Amino acid sequence: MDEIIRTENLSKQYGELLAVSDMSLNVRKGEIYGFLGLNGAGKTTTIRMLLGMIRPTSGSAFIDGKRVFADNHELWKIIGSLVEIPYSYPNLTVYENLEIILRLRFISDKGSINRVIDKLKLSSYRNIKARNLSLGNAQRLGLAKALIHNPEILILDEPTNGLDPAGIYEIRELLKVMAEKLGVTIFISSHILGEISRFATRIGIIHEGRLIQEVDTSQLDKLCRKRLLIDARDKQAVYSSLMQSGYSLSETKDGRFELLDEKAVRNPEVIATLMVHAGCPPTLLHVEEEDLESYFLRTIGIKEDLR
Repeated sequence: MDEIIRTENLSKQYGELLAVSDMSLNVRKGEIYGFLGLNGAGKTTTIRMLLGMIRPTSGSAFIDGKRVFADNHELWKIIGSLVEIPYSYPNLTVYENLEIILRLRFISDKGSINRVIDKLKLSSYRNIKARNLSLGNAQRLGLAKALIHNPEILILDEPTNGLDPAGIYEIRELLKVMAEKLGVTIFISSHILGEISRFATRIGIIHEGRLIQEVDTSQLDKLCRKRLLIDARDKQAVYSSLMQSGYSLSETKDGRFELLDEKAVRNPEVIATLMVHAGCPPTLLHVEEEDLESYFLRTIGIKEDLR
């Protein structure tokens, strides 16, 4: 796939604070790239540099092969963005806010407003002033502004902030369709790891301003650690029988046993059969697997492992 977003040693320093350090990331055309990090990790600063809103201290950002800088207005024709708070004109209605965006983008088709209002489920609020919108609907209005010109690239900073579970689901499905059916490239930052894992095709993990890892989500199953937890009344018999059968097991802090052997994790019924035949039937047999959140915390060094 062609790279559509790329940075080379991108850095931003504010006084003594190094907000982003030597960031080199690559986003391929048509993918949903989840940019994951704790609050304050440098996600928004990176996005602002990608959009030419702030100038990097060093390094460069490229979108569609073109270097990003403040005066490169051509890039705005193919980019839709939402950064942090979805600002709007508070005394104007939803429709009027979008009408202004239409004019700023020199779009003559006013039907674009109705289409994006329908797409973002804002029809009931079209004549409501922006100041009277809930946080979730204000976020929808921000997304409508980003989508109104059918961009080829979407750069979104925490776009589901303030949305209820149904709203989060709707936005997730909308973004999936845009990427899969229309080939839109989506760069989306978030600290809601479980949500991103449901639809991102690739993730980048940022911590303390540094890009720690980039990985395809299809590889996460192999990277996330798995173990089989077992327990029985006769612990010594369990240990002896499984060791004799060629399995390596260790005791956890709470007195149970764990097996990391892939065959054991995939076939816990085999372990159960061995335990029964040894006269020590299991009182616990449980496969435990890291989710993206646990994997993320282990990757940035906050959580060591499943133990």
